[in-house]
Amino acid sequence: MDNPYQIIIRPLITEKGTHQAETLNAYPFQVHSLANKTQIKQAVEKIYNVKVVDVRTANRKGKRRRRGRTVGITAHWKKAVVVLDENSRIDLF
Repeated sequence: MDNPYQIIIRPLITEKGTHQAETLNAYPFQVHSLANKTQIKQAVEKIYNVKVVDVRTANRKGKRRRRGRTVGITAHWKKAVVVLDENSRIDLF
């Protein structure tokens, strides 16, 4: 995974994420499930041209969903909360 656009799938724009961006300068992203913290840090710094201080990751388990009689499951995914330097901002949020 050399391409940073394969590591960062999408930013997670939620009420909690917006609050963290304003108060803690921390931004949540959905990332590739095999990406490690170093790869995530380098990808965010390259894509958004910011300075990353800390990366926290969590593996999210898919939820069970019913469609009539059949029971399925949504995909498992990985979440990363990236804390930026106090002088850096991402205007996306």
